[in-house]
Amino acid sequence: MKLSLIRSACGSFRIHPARSGSRVSGFSRRCQPVGLPSSRLILRAASAASSGGTNPKVSGHFGKQSRKSDGVECHSSLSEVVQSTKEAMLALHRRHSTVQPLLAIVQAGEDDHLLEISKKIAGRIGLNITQICLTKECSEDEIIEEVLKLNEDPRVHGVHLRLPPASLTSRVLNTLKPEKDVDGISDLNMGRLVRGDLSKGFVPPRASAVLDLLEKHDAPLEGKTVLLVGGEGPFGVALQCLMERSGLVALKSHWCSKNLQSQVMQADAVVLLGAENVDFPPTWVKPGAAVISCEPTLETDEHGIEMSSKSGLEYLTAAYRTQNVVRSCSRLLQQQQYQPWHLHSLKLQPLTPVPSDIEISRAQTPKPVNQLAEEIGLLPEELEAYGRSKAKVRLSLLDRLHKQPDGKYVLVAGITPTPLGEGKSTVTIGLVQAFTAHLKLNSFACLRQPSQGPTFGVKGGAAGGGYAQVIPMEEFNLHLTGDIHAITAANNLVAAAIDARMLHEATQSDKALFSRLVPSVNGVRRFSPIQISRLQRLGINEQDPASLTPQDVSAFVRLDLDPSKITWQRVVDTNDRFLRKITVGQASTEKGQIRETGFDIAVASEIMAILALADSLEDMRTRLARMVVGTSRSGRPVTAEDLGVSGALAVLMKDAIKPTLMQTLEGTPVFVHAGPFANIAHGNSSVLADKLALKLVGRDGFVVTEAGFGADIGMEKFFNIKCRTSGLRPDVVVLVATVRALKMHGGGPNVSAGAPLAKEYIDEDLSLVAAGCRSNLRKQIQIAHLFGVPVVVALNVFKTDTQAEIELVCQIAKDCGASDAVPCHHWAQGGRGSLDLARAVNEAASRPSNFQFLYNIEMSIVEKIRTIAKKVYGADDIELSPEASAKIDYYNQQGYGSLPICMAKTHMSLSHMPDKKGAPTGFVLPIRDVRASIGAGFIYPLVGTMSTMPGLPTRPCFYDIDLDPVTEEITGLF
Repeated sequence: MKLSLIRSACGSFRIHPARSGSRVSGFSRRCQPVGLPSSRLILRAASAASSGGTNPKVSGHFGKQSRKSDGVECHSSLSEVVQSTKEAMLALHRRHSTVQPLLAIVQAGEDDHLLEISKKIAGRIGLNITQICLTKECSEDEIIEEVLKLNEDPRVHGVHLRLPPASLTSRVLNTLKPEKDVDGISDLNMGRLVRGDLSKGFVPPRASAVLDLLEKHDAPLEGKTVLLVGGEGPFGVALQCLMERSGLVALKSHWCSKNLQSQVMQADAVVLLGAENVDFPPTWVKPGAAVISCEPTLETDEHGIEMSSKSGLEYLTAAYRTQNVVRSCSRLLQQQQYQPWHLHSLKLQPLTPVPSDIEISRAQTPKPVNQLAEEIGLLPEELEAYGRSKAKVRLSLLDRLHKQPDGKYVLVAGITPTPLGEGKSTVTIGLVQAFTAHLKLNSFACLRQPSQGPTFGVKGGAAGGGYAQVIPMEEFNLHLTGDIHAITAANNLVAAAIDARMLHEATQSDKALFSRLVPSVNGVRRFSPIQISRLQRLGINEQDPASLTPQDVSAFVRLDLDPSKITWQRVVDTNDRFLRKITVGQASTEKGQIRETGFDIAVASEIMAILALADSLEDMRTRLARMVVGTSRSGRPVTAEDLGVSGALAVLMKDAIKPTLMQTLEGTPVFVHAGPFANIAHGNSSVLADKLALKLVGRDGFVVTEAGFGADIGMEKFFNIKCRTSGLRPDVVVLVATVRALKMHGGGPNVSAGAPLAKEYIDEDLSLVAAGCRSNLRKQIQIAHLFGVPVVVALNVFKTDTQAEIELVCQIAKDCGASDAVPCHHWAQGGRGSLDLARAVNEAASRPSNFQFLYNIEMSIVEKIRTIAKKVYGADDIELSPEASAKIDYYNQQGYGSLPICMAKTHMSLSHMPDKKGAPTGFVLPIRDVRASIGAGFIYPLVGTMSTMPGLPTRPCFYDIDLDPVTEEITGLF
């Protein structure tokens, strides 16, 4: 049980939350070690002669004349401390006018003596106080429960535990956050004090007050002897440490010591640490020596601060405590500012021949993710750890660093790939390893999360490869932090809602539907907020269910979905070809509501595209609400908001919206977030990951992100869709090429996954290389230049490439307009193998960028499609099917004509014909159908037949994947 008494310095409840800001300056200091406050008070003891031979009590009663001078000096010194703290508060408020430091006092019982002292000091400074009174018999668990709440309260900057010594257990003290331990009594803060490191800790206020007394009594202190009598515990240790560091000779003794008299007589000052009220003869005290009692004593006045030898130490202690609270607040505000990186890279020892990806990954021990986060300037409260090696990063980081300039923005794209892939992910990772581990430039890689379909299918994982990987690669490729599972759950909730709603509408009257959709609770019917939103969209302004007309009720309860025009499908994160077309509703309980539908792979869900394009939780909620799931029989689009499910979708996705922090083999940071298809969606990692990373790297840092498939698909969508949504502008494009792919585009034989490479791809063939460079590579460079962005060609080198082939590619690339072209050996050497690429990108990024979009968003849908087809793909024109034309007319009627275009086209050719390599010309691009992802915010024309559910090959990757039941190590992933 507890009594919660919340008071401020003026007696009323006032707590102001702290906001980010700069470090407070203005604490007055004299020349002193370990950062001791300069203002000092002194309680001066009378000599034996002046005391008249009486026996004073050790609590400080030394005679009227002495006490009068003591009070004057106490007032003077207290005023100095209060004034310096007040100046620090003023400096703080000049920078952050709404910040109000707050001290929380936790005490057992309802004794308000300390509160009254603290209120008087705080009132003069402008600091708020909260008092929390527990019962006198409160348990350790009750104290800890209260401390934990204060730890997490951002309004509280300091906590004072006014508890009996028996209650200040090690568990209690070390539960308190060190940054809020303004009494400096936790083990960590005590250790900092002993080491002389007070940049993060605090000097115990009572110790500061005692030293103040001693300094005022007999400055300078160096060489003087102080006897500490009685008292064991943190305060005695702290005081002794501070005295010795100030040049005093600190001696310890006890009341039962046989040598106490001689020790007192030799001391220049005596400090009584315990609560004992013991007398000793004044003749023991050396003339002019000070005797200071640290026993808490209180003499207060109703109208002001009554300074006496008894209460002076208490007031001075309270003043120093408030100074620590202000200092704590200033440190917190300083922490809210951008912090320079202090990243420690992990060492690589590349082997020859290069081992398998999983062997390389397992040979490297990743840093704990909280250590990585601290190194790159993340605050502990911005991190949500998922095990030891990965963590979610909260979006509050964007608010904290909103004034921080962005770093340089680099996109990694590629030429038209072979079915084997050309290594964009490895280039991305090798580049950031080179930047940060070797050139000591801040950099972040932003990658898509891989689907488990390809991981267990034919492609394998997507964590990079060789010595350019994200680690642990097993965690990267399997589940990660569950984002794809959240998307699957959200997507299938929508599908379930669609079928359930159609069933209920088909089997119930308007009255029955209304009665169940708006149930009576305790005799009252109320619309939910999402139902009120639907009413408003229908033009019904009534909010009382009883006020609706029968026509209003019918319009409200019936979505009237046309089963043949439902566009929403279920998803699963597995390659399962037999789910491409299914029939649902065959059970008798579904009352004949049978229809054909199908499954997509999870990453093809529109919710994945929304996750990748949303820039806040609110934006994601809005996009989820406007997803169109089908059309009513009257031709109106039906949305997730109409189904009443959009709020639930946001709940399912609330954690998925946070990017996942991981690291490369060399310990550099990586954000893994979102993984939309690059054909029917835009194929890029999330806007939020890029925005967070751009703030973290700082003005001179680099964020390197990757676009799916070739530049004609992933890069074009990155520019026209992602950059249009995010407002970000790229500085450089890194275009990845391989000799293997260039030979294919130069006329080499077909390349098939799983089949041996033809000899043309193993033996040197300069003519094929040159032809590929002058066709596909040239065209992809030209596409990048359409957007006004400089291009650096990264040749991903394989062991079969000859030096002549490498030099030829680099030379032709520069002749075709690339800013530079460099060979990369990151797969075999890690970041060291991409140093030339990093330098080339750094150079290109220093030049002005003239970024521009390919088309005006207000152009018609047809003209936007035609612009992409002609300028990017090289087509002569487009040809719309009747179905595509009808769809475009419908989207224009619904007001969707100003959305950007996301072409759904094969990635195996610049054209719509997968077997046409190089840079085809003279073709007309056929547009078979046009669909819309209204929530994601784009129109996607279908060029040919696009599969959204891959199938498994004859021998999938899962044949090689296994688990050691003893070590739990995974084998067979690549």
